[in-house]
Amino acid sequence: MKLQTQIPLKQHNPLIDYQSKVLLIGSCFVDNIGQKLDYFKFQSQSNPFGVLFHPKALERVITRIIRGTGFTDKDLFWHKERWQSLEVHSSYSDTDKDRLRAKLNQKIALQHNNVKEVSHIVITLGTAWGYMHLKSQAIVGNCHKLPQNHFQKHLSTVAEIQNNLQHIIKGIRDVNPDATIIFTISPIRHLKDGFVENQRSKAHLIAAVHQCVATFKDAKITYFPSYEIVMDELRDYRFYGEDMIHLTPMAIGYIWERFSFSWLDPKTKEIMEKVDTIQRGLSHRPFDPNGASYLAFKEELQQKIAYISEKYPHMQF
Repeated sequence: MKLQTQIPLKQHNPLIDYQSKVLLIGSCFVDNIGQKLDYFKFQSQSNPFGVLFHPKALERVITRIIRGTGFTDKDLFWHKERWQSLEVHSSYSDTDKDRLRAKLNQKIALQHNNVKEVSHIVITLGTAWGYMHLKSQAIVGNCHKLPQNHFQKHLSTVAEIQNNLQHIIKGIRDVNPDATIIFTISPIRHLKDGFVENQRSKAHLIAAVHQCVATFKDAKITYFPSYEIVMDELRDYRFYGEDMIHLTPMAIGYIWERFSFSWLDPKTKEIMEKVDTIQRGLSHRPFDPNGASYLAFKEELQQKIAYISEKYPHMQF
């Protein structure tokens, strides 16, 4: 008796290995995959401007990165005793305007150079529901708990989202024609919008991504079915946290396994196992920190770190 469906996946090219450079940007699901890549010491960076959910917000930030367009005073505003920007996550705020602007522009300069060198870019779309800031007439990356009457809620059409994605792809291609672009739809539910509204949103994102991939007909512009894996392979609420919105570590681990099969070079498996051994060793807490057995364990662990760091200098433990 067959009790579970499984989405057929293939191995893509070029695969991600320890020479690859990966940029991940988008919803908090990106952080989940990014944390796995970081744990296994791949050369990756996740959400340099924090979590962003809407395709237009992603287009705006990625365009800034590609063009190297810095933030100016008009991009910042004062709210709740801190300077903030509607384009980035609320984790980017400061009591000093100049300091915040300098921090954001340092990130822009860093990612402007990075986007030219990355081998893979993972872009995860979270929702088609956006919030139009009435004063600027722009869909924001984050509302920063401003009064609701400052915004108008808007469900982006498939055509609008497709246009956002086309601008992203063309912009990336202008500076890095060899980069592989992997689109995904976040399986995390936006239930604050409503149950039916969440499904409408995901439907718009899915249709737009697939139309965009089909339009370009480029093997390096592709789609990974993270949303479908959760909907069809993990059809159980036990894979959601207590908020019934975010995924459990078990679910994230399952999707990571499927992503690894599809996108990680099998040759990385041996190195990943060595890195995992080191990571678990570093997290070990001894009963007696000064005991002979633990001191010997630490020395052996340092030898393992020295060995792998010599082969892969980018790895820092």
